[in-house]
Amino acid sequence: MARYITLFKFSEYFGSTITVPCEHKQTQTKEKTKMIKRITSVLAALVAVASLSLADSGPDASAKDTKKMVQNNFVETAQKGVKLSGYVDAGYSYNFTGAANGTSDVTGRFGSDTAAKGDFNLYAVKLALEKALTSENKAQAGFRADVMIGEDANYLINRSATNNINNNNQNSNALFLEQAYVSIRAPVGNGWDFKVGKFVSILGYEVIERPANMNTTYGLLWQQMPLYYTGVLSSYKFDDYLDGKLGVVNGSQTDNNTTTSNGGDGCAVLAALNVTAPGGNANWSNNFQYSSNNDNNTSQGATASSTSSGVENNSSGTGYSFIYNSWGNWAPKFANDKLLFAFNALLGTASTNNGSNANQQPGTTWFGAGAYAKYQFNDWFSLASRGEYLGGNNSQKLTGGANGNTDLSLWEYTITAGFNVIDNLLIRAEYRLDWGNGAVNNGTTSTNTSSGPAHYAGAEVVYSF
Repeated sequence: MARYITLFKFSEYFGSTITVPCEHKQTQTKEKTKMIKRITSVLAALVAVASLSLADSGPDASAKDTKKMVQNNFVETAQKGVKLSGYVDAGYSYNFTGAANGTSDVTGRFGSDTAAKGDFNLYAVKLALEKALTSENKAQAGFRADVMIGEDANYLINRSATNNINNNNQNSNALFLEQAYVSIRAPVGNGWDFKVGKFVSILGYEVIERPANMNTTYGLLWQQMPLYYTGVLSSYKFDDYLDGKLGVVNGSQTDNNTTTSNGGDGCAVLAALNVTAPGGNANWSNNFQYSSNNDNNTSQGATASSTSSGVENNSSGTGYSFIYNSWGNWAPKFANDKLLFAFNALLGTASTNNGSNANQQPGTTWFGAGAYAKYQFNDWFSLASRGEYLGGNNSQKLTGGANGNTDLSLWEYTITAGFNVIDNLLIRAEYRLDWGNGAVNNGTTSTNTSSGPAHYAGAEVVYSF
């Protein structure tokens, strides 16, 4: 075991070098005698200290002393294992059905995708700071925090129905805290992981980050999925093929509790079961959410006491909401990782017990399915497509207008070309077509709607780090 010994500069300890003239030999002799005595004393002290150290201190003690010395004299400025990542996402979108006065939008499209006519967009500046858990099955902790700035953040803060979206609603200065949680691993079995705090939804094939999806715009089914929760989520990997999740949260899109009747305290239960194929080239995920009362902003941006979407929530009523989502993907081995297929399915229902409210429905059901395909032609060019259907029973017309009800029926098809020309740089061009019952809103009343078709074209430039 290496040891650290303090070295003394004898010239500093004894003073400056002494020059002795010839006529003072007697004085020189006395000084030499004093110096010899001092050297002898110092050597004796060093020998004594070394002897005590060898007799009373083993290698462990020496190592502890060395570690203590380093800790007392070193200030750590960068926490080991903490990583910063993110991206900058900007582009241009053109809504061919948009009116010049900004009163026309497309039902089912995300806010920044429905802006009237053409518009340059700063979709998002995304920053993620994380200390991830290692692969070791031992007690450990970490964290993750995601912040998003831009026009997408403006809508994600409080996702509202797409009606009456126009260029005046765009705000690239908005700040959205996507998630912030502490991660913990308990060394139980194969390792039991926990997230405590705010985290993104476990439902849905598409995610909040546009560049991580096959297409630039968000799909119809994504609009129906919860975005985030505040609570506790546990996950456990049984083996290489099966893993599950279980959690308890306040509810969707709320830092308080589930939107409930009479100010009561509600909660939501989350569960998921994921199956991975033995070859690792296919995955099937089944996800559930049950809320003890009507949930906040679950479908098309419904909020408490809102009547602008398929799910009717009212603070004076009671009820529940349930969502089941199933998605999967498959990369055929014969295509050498160039081809990817995926599907996304959704079934949701909400029930209320407030018949006194004319706008309150006894029960609402919404459902949909989507199919995805992507082919990577070479290292720099890919082509992806998406087709979706969204339906609903007992759903109020998504126009923010009259109280009458109609069945929901929307369709969309999207094709996206991707270009990876430079490292970390993604360029995408996209065309999208929407149609169906009330697909286009030309005003603020239910009489100014049409079934489309609604055309969209856009381009996106993303740099990730």
